[in-house]
Amino acid sequence: MKTSELLELFAQENIREEDLPQLLVDALTKKKKRIATAESCTGGMISAAITSVSGASGVFDCGVCSYANHIKHKVIGVRDETLSTYGAVSDKTAAEMARGVRLLAGADIGISTTGIAGPLGGTPYKPVGLVYIGVSTDMGLKTEKMLLGANNADRERIRRLATAAALYFALKETEKL
Repeated sequence: MKTSELLELFAQENIREEDLPQLLVDALTKKKKRIATAESCTGGMISAAITSVSGASGVFDCGVCSYANHIKHKVIGVRDETLSTYGAVSDKTAAEMARGVRLLAGADIGISTTGIAGPLGGTPYKPVGLVYIGVSTDMGLKTEKMLLGANNADRERIRRLATAAALYFALKETEKL
């Protein structure tokens, strides 16, 4: 999904980025569900967004900022084979991060982000702005590939958009529970 598609999705559903944390906490509270986060490129921004909402302690279990691969492996259970074969920035890693943090916390939903926020680190195969978001529940595991580097988006914009996308996908998953 590209930046323009994400913003169009928000517009179609009449959702403002700044409202996503409150919407997610409200939905989790209503459903009596809990969430945990595993973040790499967003560096704790999802956790910060959720915990900025009063009452988040009733629905938020933990956030793991796992920038280093050895933390992804040791703390949230991403397999070494996954990291060596597919890399930290991959759908497989995002999926294992989301599942791992959900299991670690005993939460109903695990959400993860891994990507290249730039300005350094991009390659032709994995450009700046490439972000994978993982969502894990008892009902299954899914990932979303995001291309958020359009129009020379800077590091903070990429991280903010990845955070908004993760909150949105967590909200949509909560509505299904």
